[in-house]
Amino acid sequence: MIHNIYLYILVAAAVSCLIRVLPLTLIRGKIKNPFIRSFLYYVPYVTLAVMTFPAIIAAPQVPLAGIIALIAGSIAAWWGVNMIGIAALCCGVVFVCEMTAGYLI
Repeated sequence: MIHNIYLYILVAAAVSCLIRVLPLTLIRGKIKNPFIRSFLYYVPYVTLAVMTFPAIIAAPQVPLAGIIALIAGSIAAWWGVNMIGIAALCCGVVFVCEMTAGYLI
């Protein structure tokens, strides 16, 4: 079996390029199907959620701290707090949870 790093990089670059170029070349007109339009509307949000959710739980030293911060951030977002405020709140929640976790264990 060939273990050439340059071959792996070339294949990865080709696949990445095809994923970006094919929709531009195959879809010429405006997408009129409402189901496909609504599906494509939510793709960025789902992609962001899939990338960040595992990190929310795995990044803190205490996974429960990430879950509590996620709940607190969701409630703050529901109340209309801006992104900076939510980020500060979640960081504070994780900090407090990890500091108190040492006393609980």
